[in-house]
Amino acid sequence: MSNAMWDALTVTSLPEIRRRAAVMDDLAEVEPVTVPGARRLAWNDRGGQSAVWYFTEDGRVLLLTFDHESVLNLYAEDDFVLQESFFEGVPDSLVTLVRDRPENYESLNLTDLTTGRTIHYAGGVFWYDGTCWHVSDGLAEYCRREDLDLFGESGFDYCLDAYRFGQDFTPESVAAVREDDGRYEDDEEKEADLAGLREVFDRHR
Repeated sequence: MSNAMWDALTVTSLPEIRRRAAVMDDLAEVEPVTVPGARRLAWNDRGGQSAVWYFTEDGRVLLLTFDHESVLNLYAEDDFVLQESFFEGVPDSLVTLVRDRPENYESLNLTDLTTGRTIHYAGGVFWYDGTCWHVSDGLAEYCRREDLDLFGESGFDYCLDAYRFGQDFTPESVAAVREDDGRYEDDEEKEADLAGLREVFDRHR
């Protein structure tokens, strides 16, 4: 399995991943949430795409990505069984973080109409065991069977792009991306934004 974003993520230290997740959570104005045994940080683009990180107290991570325009948007299909299968291979102690939990902006629930149990939707399910990163077995198998681009359709590539894994992640680098996207009308606006970015980065050293 070869993917530049995946390769960059897997060689980034956990403290650095957590720092970037905290910065992006702050920039997206998402309130961090403490759940039993873990800290939830998230990003969304206000257009239906999101990345959600659960950092556990014992040094593991559950990462969910979602692209609402993808064929892996199972919320649109209301397919609880298939969604739950995407978590196959992930330790139950991590899946517990998103099973029978309240909904939030980034993660709505799919419901099993037979049992009433719920699970957060996600196009991509990835996890870190304390040493190595993994794609969930269920997601990998489904993408193989359906001949889908796992990292593209899951939203992984798009949703993690702003985290700049494998690249500099500084106020200046974020401002440069925003400038390339045409966000600033002039240098004064850029400098004002850069000052705000520096404050955010300083909070998450």
